[in-house]
Amino acid sequence: MGWFKRSKPDDSKGSSVNIMEGMWIKCTVCRAIIFKREVERNLKVCPKCSYHFPMSIDERVQLLADAGTFQEWDADLVPIDPLEFEDTQPYQVRVHNAQRKTNKKEAILTGFCQIQQIPIAVGIFDFSFMGGSMGSVVGEKICRAIDRAVADRVPFLLVTTSGGARMQEGTLSLMQMAKTASAIANLQEAKLPYIVLLTDPTFGGVTASVAMLGDVILAEPKALIGFAGPRVIEQTIKERLPEGFQRAEFLLDHGMVDQIVKRKVLKDTLATLLTHCGARAMSA
Repeated sequence: MGWFKRSKPDDSKGSSVNIMEGMWIKCTVCRAIIFKREVERNLKVCPKCSYHFPMSIDERVQLLADAGTFQEWDADLVPIDPLEFEDTQPYQVRVHNAQRKTNKKEAILTGFCQIQQIPIAVGIFDFSFMGGSMGSVVGEKICRAIDRAVADRVPFLLVTTSGGARMQEGTLSLMQMAKTASAIANLQEAKLPYIVLLTDPTFGGVTASVAMLGDVILAEPKALIGFAGPRVIEQTIKERLPEGFQRAEFLLDHGMVDQIVKRKVLKDTLATLLTHCGARAMSA
């Protein structure tokens, strides 16, 4: 009879659709559809509204550190599971999956580098590793980095992006809030600058402790910063929140952030701040 003929799927057409889909991204703030390579050429900044997309740890290091100066500290520290915590997955399985996905051992990278030849200790959170959550190892690495900064008489820079304390470690993760705050007190007692750069998103116990204790608190444009999320707050207080609530610009207007800094001038801004705080460039 042969009235109809089923055509085979055009694999090449499907491939081109997938390629096209991978070439465009949507801005989470202005909702514009943007050519991905244009965003990447622009330091991962939306050309329409200047929203700063998240960066990987390696991209952060490349952005901040003078070429060839970064040295990682405490790379061998890994989380353990003293509570034998299990929800839909055992905690150790979650950690292993995050390590395999990110090729990192924890949600923070610490080390030494130079920023325009100024020596500095740094800590950089990684949101792709379990939401940048702060567990025992994250807290320990921050404290060790601060101890080295004090010993070497160099400033400390912390770049935050986190959902807060790591629930799988229970009280042990909450203890890191006090532990890191105590270490920062030692840094301030030594009269060494502590600068924080808040990036999107920074929430929970990280905001409630180490992120808001800087001598100078910087933020990237349109970064979401807070303790609880806006929907949780609205449901709690039964009121509509102001427009732009918890964005960096709102926090700047209300005195919680000292300056909003775009990526293209970040190194210059940090070098100027460090110089004003007494830091000096290394001699050639």
